Amino acid sequence: MTTEVVALASDYWSTLGRGVSAILLYAILGLALMVLGFFAIDWTTPGKLRTLVREGRPNAAIVTASGMVSMALIVVLAIYASSGRLVEGLIYSAVFGLVGIAVQVISVRLIELVSAIEIGDVLMREKFTPEVLVVAAAHLALGLVVAVAIL
Repeated sequence: MTTEVVALASDYWSTLGRGVSAILLYAILGLALMVLGFFAIDWTTPGKLRTLVREGRPNAAIVTASGMVSMALIVVLAIYASSGRLVEGLIYSAVFGLVGIAVQVISVRLIELVSAIEIGDVLMREKFTPEVLVVAAAHLALGLVVAVAIL
């Protein structure tokens, strides 16, 4: 029986620490952007979105979920574009996230206007209505456009 000694690389702990720090910082920033995005959608949408989601209104939940997934796409591509450079990635994520929120709010309101969707009325309905898919698709599509533009 032989015993093999396994040694860790000299920079193992610092590399591990940087990785854990990056995860925590990106998670905090991503969460902050999603919360800010939620409030931007809530602020520009008739009715209290938080209350409508809590009441189980399916259309409100779909719009909220699509906005959050869209924001996550932007943050993920900003992280990817930073190529492992933490400070650049955080700045990219913050700036592109804020631009993404602004673009989404303006564009989704414009799509609602062009398509004649009364989003306030749609969000308050107790049953799913298909026109909410147009708004959700607009959120996701615009998030994807902003995300890919980062690259």
